[in-house]
Amino acid sequence: MIQSRIPLRLVISLGGALALAGCTTTNPVQVTRFHLDQPLAPGSFSIESTPAMGPGSPVAPDSIELAMYSDIVAGELTRLGYTRASGPANSELTVSVLVDRGTRPDYNSGGSSVSFGIGGASFGRHTGFGGGVGTTVPIGDRQQRFIVGTRMQVQIKRRSDGTAIWEGRAMTEAKGQSPDASPQAAVAKLAHAMFTGFPGQSGQTISVK
Repeated sequence: MIQSRIPLRLVISLGGALALAGCTTTNPVQVTRFHLDQPLAPGSFSIESTPAMGPGSPVAPDSIELAMYSDIVAGELTRLGYTRASGPANSELTVSVLVDRGTRPDYNSGGSSVSFGIGGASFGRHTGFGGGVGTTVPIGDRQQRFIVGTRMQVQIKRRSDGTAIWEGRAMTEAKGQSPDASPQAAVAKLAHAMFTGFPGQSGQTISVK
């Protein structure tokens, strides 16, 4: 059964903690899906893009960034046989998406891999995406690089009765200087991994490379 914890919205969060597990040099994605163990027939859908509220949110509801994330998720659903509706009123399904990003120092920048357990990584505030997250900060005689963590959650509901029929979450990380750390690349990777083998085994966490 899907347990409704918090409303899933399309969000850019610049603070908080991301719990990422078992990351290696191949940067796998940790994916968990939940559903009702019932057939999921393809139908029409709309994506409700609502940014984070409050003074810390830099993203407007009509931002190009939110539209980009919506298009990435919509592309994966279309590949699975679903049809994007012309508007919410014409859709059978409502798709809600949350994207959460943050950074932490890469203390192992000289090593070949980074590994940390669930709950063991605290990602701090960063001021922007793209060019902002790939910067280096000099500390004494060394340059401190950053790990960028990205987390995504997707929930699909029937519009007729508001019942959640599928929910997934995916997490990954990349070195800040890597192309994989860009918002578009990270979200595309998460979306592809999340919908691989859709609908997936409910409650099982898998690693997708």
